[in-house]
Amino acid sequence: MIFGLGRAAGIGLLAAIVTAPAIAAGPSKGEPAPLDMGEAAAARPWKRYGGWPKRDMSKFNTLAKHDVSPPGPTEPRKLPSPITGDPDKGAKLVADRSRGGSCLACHVMGQAGKADLPGNVGPDLSEIGNAGRDDEWLFNYVYDARVYNPETIMIPWGSHGLFNDEEIGHMVAFLKTLKAPAKFPTALDDPTKRPPPVETRDNLDPFVNEAMTAVERAETLFAAKGPSGSACVTCHADAKASFSSWAAHMPKWEPRLAKVMGVEEFITRHAKATTGATWLMQSDENLAMAVYLRHIANGEMLAVDTSSPEAKAAVERGKKLTTIKLGQLNLACMDCHSAEKGGLKWIRGQWLGEQRGQLDHFPTWRTSLLQIWDIRKRFQWCQVNIRADELPPDAKEYGDLELFLASANAGLKMNVPGIRH
Repeated sequence: MIFGLGRAAGIGLLAAIVTAPAIAAGPSKGEPAPLDMGEAAAARPWKRYGGWPKRDMSKFNTLAKHDVSPPGPTEPRKLPSPITGDPDKGAKLVADRSRGGSCLACHVMGQAGKADLPGNVGPDLSEIGNAGRDDEWLFNYVYDARVYNPETIMIPWGSHGLFNDEEIGHMVAFLKTLKAPAKFPTALDDPTKRPPPVETRDNLDPFVNEAMTAVERAETLFAAKGPSGSACVTCHADAKASFSSWAAHMPKWEPRLAKVMGVEEFITRHAKATTGATWLMQSDENLAMAVYLRHIANGEMLAVDTSSPEAKAAVERGKKLTTIKLGQLNLACMDCHSAEKGGLKWIRGQWLGEQRGQLDHFPTWRTSLLQIWDIRKRFQWCQVNIRADELPPDAKEYGDLELFLASANAGLKMNVPGIRH
């Protein structure tokens, strides 16, 4: 990212050059930081990443559209006769990962998947057959548990079209056979005894964390001239001195955009305005610079500015977004990341951390994918994973969400690039 002002390139951008807060200042303290306002900061039309599911979930809620998903039922469905499903078919269906991760992602279910790292976000159902629940109650709880508990994090398997009535009947027949505690081959298979993961790798060791190569690449980019003839070093001869704490105060409310702007969007818009370089969000160049600018600020405590009325409103919008049920699985951020619900528990073999601690190490190296992910890509994948359509990375909703998350992580020290599975 180039943070200096290329005067020739800026002549046609006077409308965008207004006094900016010092946090995004140019080469002299208080001097405006130019931003290109002409185009989106991410690719348009937005196209989902290669390798990600191509499902069209447009009939379910997204962060931008909150009233699309089918509402919960107002009363239980009445069954015309007792259920006569096949328990063996039901055992296979509860373990079917192709339709939302399977029941075992959240529940221990006796012999079903006992060595398959079941989760404990939901209650242990290994003895549900002894609970005295009738067929209608069991059917409705699987079909759409909102009829009994509007705030449930149970997926509405039936009303959202993941399983049909006949399949739910087989699942109910299987549940009624569960009458003995699960026996696990090892303690690690038992989610109540499985220890939370602890990251012990040295994320700043280039032999351990491949994302450290982004720092080297960014140093080269910082000195490279763009199409306008200017480079970052044109105005910032010493990057470490200029940006020793800058990234710790991002994202921020940007009045010129009338939304929250993060590091990655600033990189795109400022580079275009000063050097003519096109470094769209989540491009290799953008990711390298995003890692570099945060790496420079390592050890600084996250401290975003939420003092203005606009920033306060953005934080409140972001907080509300964490409670919106999204996608075919009908899950909200806080369903997985608050201790009152699914947080600090296992969803299959994945530990669900609380919201605090989810930002200070981004961008991070995903060892399972051999990719650097910024926080916006993490937001996008969460939505795709719960079968919702994601938004482009420069979406205003992500800005609100990031500012809220940054405020919730205030005081944590930056440690970038992170390293995670």
